[in-house]
Amino acid sequence: MLTPQKTNGATTSCISTSDKGVEELLTKEWLLTNGRGDYSSSTIVGCNTRGYHGLLIGALNPPTNRIMALAMCLEMVIFKGEPSSGRVPYRKSGTLSQSGNTGKIFNLSTFEFNEKFTPQGFTLLKQFRQDTGVHFDYQLDKLEVTKSVYLLRDTSTAVLMYDFKNVANPAEFVLRPFVGLRDFHSLQKSYAPLCSRRVDDGLLVRNDTPGSCELFLSCPASNFEKDEQWWFNFVYRNDKERGQDFMEDLWTPGFFKCRVEKPTKIVFWANLSNRYKPGQPINSNIGTIRESLRKHQNSIVAAGKNNKNKNHRILCLAADQFITKRQTNHIPRSTILAGYPWFADWGRDIFIALPGLLLVTGRYDEAKSVLSTFAAAADEGMIPNRFDDRNDTMYFNSVDASLWFINAAFQYLNATGDSKTFMQELMPTIRWIIDSYHKGTRFGIRSCSNGLITAGNDETQLTWMDAKYNGAAYTPRGGKAVEINALWYNSLSWLAQFYAGRDIDTANRFNSMAEQTRHSFCELFWNDGTGYLNDCISPDGSVDSSLRPNQIFAVSLPFSPLSAEQQKAVVDAVQKHLLTPYGLRTLNTQDNRYKGTYTGPQSQRDEAYHQGTVWPFLIGPFVEAFLKVNEYSKQSKKQAAEFIGPLLEHLTEDACLCSVSEIFDGAPPHKPRGCFAQAWSVAELLRAYQLINS
Repeated sequence: MLTPQKTNGATTSCISTSDKGVEELLTKEWLLTNGRGDYSSSTIVGCNTRGYHGLLIGALNPPTNRIMALAMCLEMVIFKGEPSSGRVPYRKSGTLSQSGNTGKIFNLSTFEFNEKFTPQGFTLLKQFRQDTGVHFDYQLDKLEVTKSVYLLRDTSTAVLMYDFKNVANPAEFVLRPFVGLRDFHSLQKSYAPLCSRRVDDGLLVRNDTPGSCELFLSCPASNFEKDEQWWFNFVYRNDKERGQDFMEDLWTPGFFKCRVEKPTKIVFWANLSNRYKPGQPINSNIGTIRESLRKHQNSIVAAGKNNKNKNHRILCLAADQFITKRQTNHIPRSTILAGYPWFADWGRDIFIALPGLLLVTGRYDEAKSVLSTFAAAADEGMIPNRFDDRNDTMYFNSVDASLWFINAAFQYLNATGDSKTFMQELMPTIRWIIDSYHKGTRFGIRSCSNGLITAGNDETQLTWMDAKYNGAAYTPRGGKAVEINALWYNSLSWLAQFYAGRDIDTANRFNSMAEQTRHSFCELFWNDGTGYLNDCISPDGSVDSSLRPNQIFAVSLPFSPLSAEQQKAVVDAVQKHLLTPYGLRTLNTQDNRYKGTYTGPQSQRDEAYHQGTVWPFLIGPFVEAFLKVNEYSKQSKKQAAEFIGPLLEHLTEDACLCSVSEIFDGAPPHKPRGCFAQAWSVAELLRAYQLINS
């Protein structure tokens, strides 16, 4: 049995694997990021279960235009001159060497083909650990091997280190890389024109099409043998479950081979670039790299202040994975990726997540950069809902992103006191948003005569409940949506308060607008028959009284239009009918439209996306509302701590270790689904944790 190894960073997750079956191990994933949109991810046995998994997924136009460059490696330790056992050749011909000698082979890798695992390296894996990198501890007959994966910051470079310990007999180590060099949203087939050539101290692999990117591979302590092969029909079980393409062909240029006669470390490098530059340096000092990663983690935890609390440390590091840079007018500015593996930066997600990811963690400069970047990108009084995944095109199909921006901007001002940035860079955009929403802008967004905001129709999806497939919106909420008008009232109230000591006439105008909105909100949304808020008022005046979590924002936001009694009633209704161990359901289970599981092809999943599926980010506003109506009493904080307990366990034990999933099934046992790491899920858990423990 292997003992835990010392690492250069605080261990945030450690899983014993020897007592678990492969099916369970394949449900646990890991993620490394580097602040520029690149990532490395797989399962804790190293078997890719998604087309989005890979040892190096690099962003050619950070943080977008991501390329799955290096998928995985076949790794073998061979003891020669012994009876062959469980033999898997590293040549398709089946020979182990040109001399024909046979030996005992230990495969560290695990691949899945047609529901069969070949090879089965998981049988040798004893432990998985995560800190500045991820570490796989293997026990072989005559030696121990620790495989470590690191992702360098600010460059598309992955490093694999194999640490051989307790070497009793000489062995041969063989590493065969499998290359993708494809858009990370697609899968590869064997007709892809991949090729390679020797350069400097390594191998340059490229897709032989105009404008292709290039992958540089190097293993300095080894010999490379060219042996080009296509391996067919790798199976990605998660994609299969989602009704997507799930079989891929991968190309390998050959293999690196080296002799292991004593305890040693073998390092393998992979670097992705638009164009390889001859003589491009690779820093081979792995110790320096690990120390740099450790210092970065320590700085993140220190900024969060409460660094003696384990959960807080893990949440701060989880938050860091979503913070990246975007080139704006050739200047790198901070932004937030909405979720891994497939989302880029989305305005709505960013400004819901910003208080938790950047303000709670003390990352004020990055918060300022994010706010300034989106303020400068506003158009027609609207904040972009998202940037394109392959270029800088902006989309504005959201009614709430702009209102969440206003809330985040005022939260930033309160946290930092940075009135200069606020007045010069943020307030002009805030006033533009208010004026545009009042007078009218895209998608029919405007203020009605009663002061409430209306937007869209049955064919649009402008709120966060935006699932749409083949032109059909599954949760149409055109008209006056409850959380949109809660946000509108909140925005007007922020402005009235801000100008109260600065410009009395402006303050009175916003106060008058807020009061009209408050009166109309209570009149139109409060439902005496149900004892909670209606969800939406359609353009034709019909009322949707569905019991949904959107109403919780009318309590949790800094300014609520409801009376104290109404706020308490909303919290009680949401707690009784929508609260689960992992967040709030999007629809009452008694509703005939309720969907308890999020599975199957996209149309089926989209139908369930907001019709009962649990969203963990909603635990943040729920906890805040619950504490607010209970006056932040000691007993209410104790109860709220129980609410978030299962999510804290999920953070370190389930799905993507050290992060929080996008969604969970509405029905028990509430299986995690969707993105395996979601920004606002982490952010709102972190914010709730702070509220409870402050």
